[in-house]
Amino acid sequence: MTTTENLRPLSRAEARAVDARAAGELGLPTLILMENAGRGAALRLAELAGSAPARPRVVIVCGPGNNGGDGGVVARHLDARGFAVRVVWFARRDQIKGDAETQRGIVERSEIPQEVWFEDHAEPPSPGELDALFADADWLVDGLFGTGLTRPLEGTFAEVVGAMNRSGKPILALDLPSGLDADSGRPLGPAVRAAATVTFVARKRGFDAPEAAPYTGAVFVVDVGLPGKLLREYRG
Repeated sequence: MTTTENLRPLSRAEARAVDARAAGELGLPTLILMENAGRGAALRLAELAGSAPARPRVVIVCGPGNNGGDGGVVARHLDARGFAVRVVWFARRDQIKGDAETQRGIVERSEIPQEVWFEDHAEPPSPGELDALFADADWLVDGLFGTGLTRPLEGTFAEVVGAMNRSGKPILALDLPSGLDADSGRPLGPAVRAAATVTFVARKRGFDAPEAAPYTGAVFVVDVGLPGKLLREYRG
């Protein structure tokens, strides 16, 4: 039997290929995979946050791609559980496309507090604005970038990561901490230092590197609903 528990760690290319095969070969909508990933991450955060305070405050930081879309799903499920959620997309509206834009629209219609920074503000965020954004949160969720990142974060993204790290708030990373290389486990440049990482399908190859642990924190694997046919070749 193939389960997420007995899958070997996946490389960046394998993680991307398995999603592509699910959609291309099986016709499994990527929105379903995103929904399962985000729901699993939200459930794990609810467990980690516990019952104090009674209504935990969570700021979900989203990039323009699918990792941000995962963050939108997390927002909906935490909102349904009574969390005080705020979603911030560090992008322009026209940069958010596909499944991520679908999730952004659902969050908007769900009346969950949300902003698209470069639509709502004329300038990039200052360090003070970022510090204020995170100051009252009990948890931060890192949905900036996933396994596809291959170059150092720069500009606004580097500033956002720096502010998250210096906030002192526990951070839950989605799939892997933004700025960490999925294959080597080394930071490409500025990288999120997470208290916990909820990774999808299987651990990523870089997580086993000794230098990865300060960035990933505890790692939890979420089953996103891929059928065994696609997973058997990745058994450990």
